[in-house]
Amino acid sequence: MGKALAVIDIGMTNKKVAIYNLRLELLAIEKKSFEPLIAGGIESHDLAGMESWFFSVLKAFSRRFDIAAIAVCTHGATFVCTDAKGEPVLPCFFYTHEPGEAFQRRFYAMAGDPEALQAATGTPNLSALINPAKGLFFARELYPRAYEKTELALPYPQYWGMRLTGKAGVEGTYIGCHTYLYDWNKGGYSSVAEKLGLDGKLPSPLRNSWEVLGTILPEVARRTGLSESTIVTMGIHDSNASLLPYLVKGFGTEFIVNSTGTWCVLMHPQEHYGFVPEEIGKVVFFNRSAYNKPVKTAIFLGGKEYEVWTGVFRAQEKRVLEKRAAAEPSAPDAASSAIEAGAPEASGAAARNASVYADIVSECSSFILPEIVPGSGQFPGSIPQAVEGGIRYGLSDIEAGRAKPAFLADPAKAKAVLNLSIALQTIVALERAGLADRQKIFTEGGFRNNAEYNAVLAAALPENPLFLTDMSEATSFGTALTGLAALEGKSPSDLAGLFSIAQIPAQPMRGLGGFEAYKKEWLRLIAERR
Repeated sequence: MGKALAVIDIGMTNKKVAIYNLRLELLAIEKKSFEPLIAGGIESHDLAGMESWFFSVLKAFSRRFDIAAIAVCTHGATFVCTDAKGEPVLPCFFYTHEPGEAFQRRFYAMAGDPEALQAATGTPNLSALINPAKGLFFARELYPRAYEKTELALPYPQYWGMRLTGKAGVEGTYIGCHTYLYDWNKGGYSSVAEKLGLDGKLPSPLRNSWEVLGTILPEVARRTGLSESTIVTMGIHDSNASLLPYLVKGFGTEFIVNSTGTWCVLMHPQEHYGFVPEEIGKVVFFNRSAYNKPVKTAIFLGGKEYEVWTGVFRAQEKRVLEKRAAAEPSAPDAASSAIEAGAPEASGAAARNASVYADIVSECSSFILPEIVPGSGQFPGSIPQAVEGGIRYGLSDIEAGRAKPAFLADPAKAKAVLNLSIALQTIVALERAGLADRQKIFTEGGFRNNAEYNAVLAAALPENPLFLTDMSEATSFGTALTGLAALEGKSPSDLAGLFSIAQIPAQPMRGLGGFEAYKKEWLRLIAERR
């Protein structure tokens, strides 16, 4: 049995443990979701439950594979305050919690001017607690005594590294991702970190994602069945893990990765850090790549938008079918029809449904507007709505059955309007990330399987070749790259020959001649904000 790598991949929705061999081939994967804990009425992460599950899965895998290294990646916007041994002293709050406008004002009164902070830290003003410095400030306000007991403020991947090895560390991809805690100009921790009282509590120095943090603790070895010689990497931010294979393959800077999931993250590697004046105040920021280079980035909750609205479609269709069934007992089964309405289309369906899109674009009357979580994407202040014939229908009214836009009763049309909305949000995010003519776009993640969405994008961006990749678990794969590099004492770039990235052209949808007029009206409706 050859040696293997374990990847702990922590998303907001799914937690995964994946096993790769030393040829970077996926051998096995387990997934689980966890219900949030409620602390002080606020959703928080079940750290203990997750840890128990990770260890139990690793124990099961240890009987099948000779695991020599563990690499960790996590979603963003999350820190854990711990004692010196890595035991949490505070709840780990969901970044989706919205503490209100008064809190936001208090935060910036403490931290400084948002635009000056964006210029220095690469971080825009995001809603809720999506800026981790806000999460730490929130914890300090809510639990001041416990906050004072904090010995370590650990970025989320490094918290898990601490649990595995007993060692604290920090690397560039997480501390440099819309945290307000890293100052690009200083090349170190920011004034916000100082104002939060984090001197000496944030680990240092900054290390590479593929460096070895340490070997697993004896207690971890006992609970998992792994050897005490099993190494653990520094950890990596999940979006940057998805980007890493492209950097390893030498794609340079003339491309953008459209990494799709709960969040759609549009990443454009750059040679140099810095905003142009008109970008300040916009929802655009800089990530740090695994190579500690700037990555211009724009985000929006595309997967969440899709999930919420398809749930609305199912509920709407269910109500229609229930009424029909009451009058006609032989009506089709509501559940199966509703699920079909919300599912992504397989290859070839985009062409079959092109006429539906052409009619919607030509009529320029039916729209879905962002944002499900206000302030989370490219349109701060936009209210989630459906618009039909100039009449606005709030999402909450639709969900409660108080409003019924006619297009929602037609599953094909409803889904097409939603895909148009997600595609338009993607286009704006691409523009904010600095898209130029002839630059390639790579779509990976969940929307890779949405043929209609990709066909709309390809039609709307004729100057940009749009490709789908073959990376079904892109985040885990990029993380496995860091694990293998750590195990072999190499840079990830030395591993370029072990894999390829398929470039599958997305075929443009025909008949969207009125798309620019539709886009203009969609943007006008958002700008009205009512």
